[in-house]
Amino acid sequence: MPRSTALSLRFVQLAVGLFLYGASVALQVRAVVGVSSWTVLTQGLENVLPWSFGVITVVSSLVILLFWIPLRQKPGIGTLCNALAIGPAADLVLWLVPEPGSLVGRVLLFGGSLVLLAVATACYIGAGFGTGARDGLMVGLHERLGWPVWVARTVVEVTVVVVGWLLGGDVGVGTVIAAFAIGPMVQPLMRHFRRFPWSPVREARPAPATPVPDPAPSIRH
Repeated sequence: MPRSTALSLRFVQLAVGLFLYGASVALQVRAVVGVSSWTVLTQGLENVLPWSFGVITVVSSLVILLFWIPLRQKPGIGTLCNALAIGPAADLVLWLVPEPGSLVGRVLLFGGSLVLLAVATACYIGAGFGTGARDGLMVGLHERLGWPVWVARTVVEVTVVVVGWLLGGDVGVGTVIAAFAIGPMVQPLMRHFRRFPWSPVREARPAPATPVPDPAPSIRH
């Protein structure tokens, strides 16, 4: 495949993944059974700022990128696209999708949003253009402060949940489910999005075993 074609297809994969990511976040909000950690913070900020959910998502992503500077993280094109694209996608889907009228409908919508979020995450990461602002923050804390990744992730996510909840964000059963379910759901999907012919990171296949010739028999005189 020509390099230019492969690059174009990677950008398409990135764009699709980011749109689906924004859509999944919007569906979580519409389900009203609790949202993932960063969405709790966005909802809380929506209660105190005169901006839409999507605009707050974009602005908060750009602010988080400022923290990358002392952490010496370098954004990729995917990082910037992530910061700018997810918010508008979320606003569009929030405008299109109404809140379900029944508990069963809300639970089904939330379950669908988790599946969509896992697919979207694997899709945009598999494009190989860099992590999002929030994931890069955790990586930076790990690299600069020496914290284990799980400690950095836990500290950041607990902090944003508490702040978002104090501002009126939606913390519920869905928040807990999202925290534990997304990682295991994304992991098996990553290999599929890295198998595309244009993928920059593809799973290495084991090299075929090379037969080893038998050593020549020794000749005794």
